[in-house]
Amino acid sequence: MNKELIINVAPTGVEIALLEDKKLVELHNEKADASFAVGDLYLGKVKKLIPGLNAAFVDVGFEKDAFLHYTDLSPYARSIIKFTQIAMNDKEEHGFDFAKFQSEPEIVKTGKINEVLNGKPNVLVQILKEPIAAKGPRLSCELSLPGRFVVVTPFNEIVAVSKKIHSSEERKRLHKIVEAIRPKNFGVIVRTAAEGKTTAELHQDMLSLVAIWETIQTNLKGAVAPAKIMSEQNKTTSILRDLLSADFNRIVVNDKNIYTETRVYLQRIAPEKAEIVTMHNSPGAIFDHFGITKQVKSAFGKTVNLPSGAYLIIEHTEALHVIDVNSGYKSVSNNQEENALETNLEAAEEIARQLRLRDIGGIIVIDFIDMKLPDNKRKLQEAMEGFMKTDRARHSLLPISKFGLLQVTRQRMRPEMNINTSEVCPACNGTGKITSTLILEDEIEKRLHYLVTHAHKSLTLAVHPIVYSHLTKGWFNPIIRQWKRKYKMDLKAQANTNYHIIEFRFFNEHEEEIKF
Repeated sequence: MNKELIINVAPTGVEIALLEDKKLVELHNEKADASFAVGDLYLGKVKKLIPGLNAAFVDVGFEKDAFLHYTDLSPYARSIIKFTQIAMNDKEEHGFDFAKFQSEPEIVKTGKINEVLNGKPNVLVQILKEPIAAKGPRLSCELSLPGRFVVVTPFNEIVAVSKKIHSSEERKRLHKIVEAIRPKNFGVIVRTAAEGKTTAELHQDMLSLVAIWETIQTNLKGAVAPAKIMSEQNKTTSILRDLLSADFNRIVVNDKNIYTETRVYLQRIAPEKAEIVTMHNSPGAIFDHFGITKQVKSAFGKTVNLPSGAYLIIEHTEALHVIDVNSGYKSVSNNQEENALETNLEAAEEIARQLRLRDIGGIIVIDFIDMKLPDNKRKLQEAMEGFMKTDRARHSLLPISKFGLLQVTRQRMRPEMNINTSEVCPACNGTGKITSTLILEDEIEKRLHYLVTHAHKSLTLAVHPIVYSHLTKGWFNPIIRQWKRKYKMDLKAQANTNYHIIEFRFFNEHEEEIKF
């Protein structure tokens, strides 16, 4: 599979399109003034404790207080509160040594929020979910700093290796290396991308994350809540960090600064890939050049058409998303069961893409075309699971019910991507109403009379084909001939299929349009 990243930089922000085999699968939009993104670290002030919910509302500077549940506090919540106070009041020039920090006892899983956050302290928190609809951000005290090969988790001493690394020998090797190079008071999660990497590569990645933690300490010094302490990397580098693989063969950028940043970042995390970054110097918009604009127009909206003639209806309600699969005019054989399976498999692939593309989260109910054979239901279930393997968001699928419904839950971390693909009608300007065709003839004659009084003797009238047929109908006395006689002039009618029904234009003898 060939993967390409197309980056469009505009004054309002950065748009990032991920293509797999030329097909658009992810679209990210990073606004220039973006804040409260997933992964950002804030110094928050606890405003209200809600024992009934076992949660707290924390002021992080957003218009609505952010939500922090007890289960998101982290076992090391007391250590984080203590660290926050020490870092804020730190008077040492180079900051205190985190390796000498004495951790507090862990909190119990079934504890109460007011036992931990009593006194409404300032606390360092990380954005877990961006603000969605009328809700403020959701927070976590389980701080993590992701790198290319490892994720660093301060305040604990645990080393874990990704379960996606199947070789037990490799898992032992990575565990041994990380245990040897891990600084005190830092836990480490080894990512799948670390498989086969050397000690030097892992150490370099870890050092860069420890340097970020030191910057966080520095930014906390003298800070007053609420305050942003550290931003997650920009979208471009975070996507590269998480997705970069041997399949990536091209990154195209239309901005010199982002081009340089991306090259420098790749040079650091994967030097062999630095050459895949190129500048877009061709005339015209970068998204148009790579056919992304057209794909966006066809992929968003309530109805999504499939190549075979089948189509999807995607609708959003307050509680969930509903996707309906319709066969349209698709028919691969005379066997109804075969037709249903073929259509469902095609729809499943497109649905998996749509979930990633629109970043649809929460509960999704898919109404596939009914199939009677259990084998076919199993094939569809397995195919859907296979199509969703490349999805980075956590998700789970339930077996297809006897009503032919497939229920999916997908991690929701940010608002759903929603692009309006409809355009304002040029005939009615979005009102849904046009001038009465009964008075169109009078309107044209008024304009014609005006032009004749201004010395125009030879004119061409361009109109919609239906209006053209009305003006020229009749052998002996069509309307156009009546006007020629009445105004003693040379007048020709011309049909133009690009015009809407009530649009008309006049052209002089030099074929130049006459503006009114």
